[in-house]
Amino acid sequence: MACLLETPIRMSVLSEVTASSRHYVDRLFDPDPQKVLQGVIDMKNAVIGNNKQKANLIVLGAVPRLLYLLQQETSSTELKTECAVVLGSLAMGTENNVKSLLDCHIIPALLQGLLSPDLKFIEACLRCLRTIFTSPVTPEELLYTDATVIPHLMALLSRSRYTQEYICQIFSHCCKGPDHQTILFNHGAVQNIAHLLTSASYKVRMQALKCFSVLAFENPQVSMTLVNVLVDGELLPQIFVKMLQRDKPIEMQLTSAKCLTYMCRAGAIRTDDNCIVLKTLPCLVRMCSKERLLEERVEGAETLAYLIEPDVELQRIASITDHLIAMLADYFKYPSSVSAITDIKRLDHDLKHAHELRQAAFKLYASLGANDEDIRKKIIETENMMDRIVTGLSESSVKVRLAAVRCLHSLSRSVQQLRTSFQDHAVWKPLMKPILESGAVELLCGLTQSENPALRVNGIWALMNMAFQAEQKIKADILRSLSTEQLFRLLSDSDLNVLMKTLGLLRNLLSTRPHIDKIMSTHGKQIMQAVTLILEGEHNIEVKEQTLCILANIADGTTAKELIMTNDDILQKIKYYMGHSHVKLQLAAMFCISNLIWNEEEGSQERQDKLRDMGIVDILHKLSQSPDSNLCDKAKMALQQYLA
Repeated sequence: MACLLETPIRMSVLSEVTASSRHYVDRLFDPDPQKVLQGVIDMKNAVIGNNKQKANLIVLGAVPRLLYLLQQETSSTELKTECAVVLGSLAMGTENNVKSLLDCHIIPALLQGLLSPDLKFIEACLRCLRTIFTSPVTPEELLYTDATVIPHLMALLSRSRYTQEYICQIFSHCCKGPDHQTILFNHGAVQNIAHLLTSASYKVRMQALKCFSVLAFENPQVSMTLVNVLVDGELLPQIFVKMLQRDKPIEMQLTSAKCLTYMCRAGAIRTDDNCIVLKTLPCLVRMCSKERLLEERVEGAETLAYLIEPDVELQRIASITDHLIAMLADYFKYPSSVSAITDIKRLDHDLKHAHELRQAAFKLYASLGANDEDIRKKIIETENMMDRIVTGLSESSVKVRLAAVRCLHSLSRSVQQLRTSFQDHAVWKPLMKPILESGAVELLCGLTQSENPALRVNGIWALMNMAFQAEQKIKADILRSLSTEQLFRLLSDSDLNVLMKTLGLLRNLLSTRPHIDKIMSTHGKQIMQAVTLILEGEHNIEVKEQTLCILANIADGTTAKELIMTNDDILQKIKYYMGHSHVKLQLAAMFCISNLIWNEEEGSQERQDKLRDMGIVDILHKLSQSPDSNLCDKAKMALQQYLA
């Protein structure tokens, strides 16, 4: 049985392979089964905690032989079990070790081993499978290749606390996305795992809890089922609430909070339910405190951001719980020079992962500020907030950049909301000032060129918000930094969200007459080309509607409208969309016509005559009989311009 090694064996590697390592492998081929067993036991003792020894044995071909012995019918159960233990130990080494084991087809061999009647052998196979499946180099799909595996694992759950712990751990690591959730759900995962939450073993309870968190994530079917599951007369949500009390281990509190969060987001628990407002939310805020470990603070903040994202009431409650907004500012100062971390290993780990804290803080700020103006004001006034966002926008980590742009995008909604409500410049003027002074426009424009579609969308979205009813200078800054070439590249982006947000940006840039005329005088030709291409292309109704609205804005300009009137191709397109079967497109085309024929404006008579010759008046008469009241009213109003 050949085993493929990652790289050819080099002499330097071989020279390091000691005689004793070779001796261990040679003993696996002894004709005396007792000596083979002793050889495997000695090998087991030699590799524990010794990565160099593990690598040596893999290079010398121990894995194919161990797998052969594990699958041989003539091997004793004790020998098979010891082989599984050694393989599990080899898997605990480096990722390269795991790759070597996968290349030797270890997974089918171990899954076959689970059919044995012997519990100790089953547990050894499961322990090894657990180690392999929890490695980042193992494809989860390997668990689902054979359809008989999942039901067999479900049946093994009742055998011992070890089978329970290992199988739940395998499930929680290999459940990635709705397809896997459905397979596990359909094979009775909920019923088979629920009672494990009351197991005497902490490890079993913990792994069962992790299973439920991955099963419930963004899954209404699973979440709705979990709400009604009874374990020893108690509903699951009540059990989760007990598990997130302060006296429980942090890992358990966090995972229970995740389960309740995911069930809430999937619509199975109301956002105003006490178990969310009084239990889950405060628990997640506690996880954000300085006292917690880095990964706990990251997970706490990210889960809380997800919980409150769609609900303004939860955002308000979170913002006034335990000074959360100020607490998050500490995420950017970590680890500080006076850090209390005395453990050097811990400090080294945290320095490597500090960017995850910044990402989590940006995400939570974005969720907190998604809807409420007062919360946004508090966030904007947090020390060095704009500087932190700008630094975040230019970090090397894509995840931090994306979280920073989401945060900026969330805060820049104030600009849009405030300008449309009470002309209250008190918040948005200072906000625009730091955004512009900090060079955020250039950074956002840079993000629109990213390979990552989410970064492109959020970059263009934030620019769209900033352009909304903005001063001419801000619009000019955006156009200059973005460049017309990039704007038109974005208008042909394959990602629909990018295209829609770019059209939104263009629409916001082309608002108020002097701005429309100014922009069209310098970029009119390219903009008209882009509009033509989109109206001719295979795009959905929303894209075409946005594009016609841009034309309507151009038609509202004083000099800009001539770019439409002198372009017969565009006029024919407007006429075509007036007679379209979709009312949204008819209405958008009507706006264009209304702006072109408006009486009080210079040259209106010539424009009206030209459009009458094209048959527009006949269409208006037809539309004035439309069953859609909105369309009917707009057509009648346009006809009055001809009569005035």
